[in-house]
Amino acid sequence: MKPSRFPALQASAVAAARAAGELMRRHLRRTKKVNEACHHDIKLDLDVRCQRVITRSLAADFPGIPVLGEEGIDDRVRTAPARWVVDPIDGTVNYAHGSPHAAVSIALQLREGTGYRTVVGVVHDPFMDETWTAITGRAALLNGRRIHVSKRRKLDESIVSLGFAKSTESLDHMLPVFNELVYRVRKIRLMGSAALALTYVADGRFDGYVEAGIRLWDIAAGGLIVECAGGVFESGETGEEFRHTLMCNNRLIDRELRSATRAGLARNPR
Repeated sequence: MKPSRFPALQASAVAAARAAGELMRRHLRRTKKVNEACHHDIKLDLDVRCQRVITRSLAADFPGIPVLGEEGIDDRVRTAPARWVVDPIDGTVNYAHGSPHAAVSIALQLREGTGYRTVVGVVHDPFMDETWTAITGRAALLNGRRIHVSKRRKLDESIVSLGFAKSTESLDHMLPVFNELVYRVRKIRLMGSAALALTYVADGRFDGYVEAGIRLWDIAAGGLIVECAGGVFESGETGEEFRHTLMCNNRLIDRELRSATRAGLARNPR
């Protein structure tokens, strides 16, 4: 796929994200049907409906590109030359409880060797009407305006977001990170939406974000946006398919943040 097609692909992703976001916005205060619930997670019928809206919208513009999504995986995504990576509602627990802190995340990945590389990223917050976009090799944008990571150089002046995935292993994995960082940063924030935590780093609102056991669809778009905004984004597979550990920061606190989180991130959560 030629880079000249990336802007059109991004425009399609933005349209799909905004369509799903409008559905989210209309239903925020309404009673929601729960398809599945566990101790640390909720799956809504609206998750499925939003992914259906996104899949249909993308397929209308670019038929043949399969979708790897939280609410369903097309088997072709493991071998296709290109794939969409979609989280229809990132921050479902927030949303299910009526908190307007959730987003739509859509990335386009191209196959390279045995893996995939993100080349287009879109994160849309329908409640703040904020849309972050990135194309590999270009500047990251928020509502069309160029953004950049923060210029804070010291960990003790930084806001760092942490994420706690739903498994007990991931929770146990992140607690040492929390216990170390809470004494060394200005503030810790637990956002409940990986996509928004990443875009907040990209936009300079936060200075770093760390999580273990996060899914690929939560971070594929936001990770590219961070990189295109001048930040560091690194993720590594944990051994379970599509599950990752991530480190993200403004580049200036990278050494201090890695030092503070090294012990906690040494193991791979499941």
